[in-house]
Amino acid sequence: MKPQPASTVVLVRQAINDIEVLLLLRSRQLVFNSGEWVFPGGRIDVADYPDSACEQEYQAALNAAVRETQEEAGIRIEPAGLRHIAHWTTPAGYPRRFSTWFFLGLLEEQVNIEVDQQEIVDFCWRTPRSALHASQSGEIKLPEPTLETLRSIAQFRDIQTLHSAIAQRPVHVFPEHSPDYPKHCIRR
Repeated sequence: MKPQPASTVVLVRQAINDIEVLLLLRSRQLVFNSGEWVFPGGRIDVADYPDSACEQEYQAALNAAVRETQEEAGIRIEPAGLRHIAHWTTPAGYPRRFSTWFFLGLLEEQVNIEVDQQEIVDFCWRTPRSALHASQSGEIKLPEPTLETLRSIAQFRDIQTLHSAIAQRPVHVFPEHSPDYPKHCIRR
């Protein structure tokens, strides 16, 4: 089964002496990642695709990231403020597979979160270390891509340092050399 293209946004804001990420609780009624805390995101829709040829999926992923963040959390973000940081493909054998683009978005001002109460039923702001600890203790459930992303940013305490460091890192691709990651179409 070919994975469906998807997109997600790791929204980060500055807290006192630390950074916090936005996590959303998926409804237990959903088939994929039900009852798990995730970043805003979802499937890339046909309407997300532009007309250009090579950058089509990358641009669609940016468009989907913006749209899904608005739909799931009520937050308007600009695609120009997003940085591509990872790409995850669900391994073969799962009932649903996704080829997901991960973007980092820095929030420099306060935003109101409004979850849709259908797909998303709650939200929280947590430091990456706090979320990892809560997952390890069984307080919350995080899917593997979310866990790995939180691990990759847990050492940062301010958004400027995080942003600078992320700009220097290569995009994390799982699995490595995935045929579902069209890296030749990426703009960084």
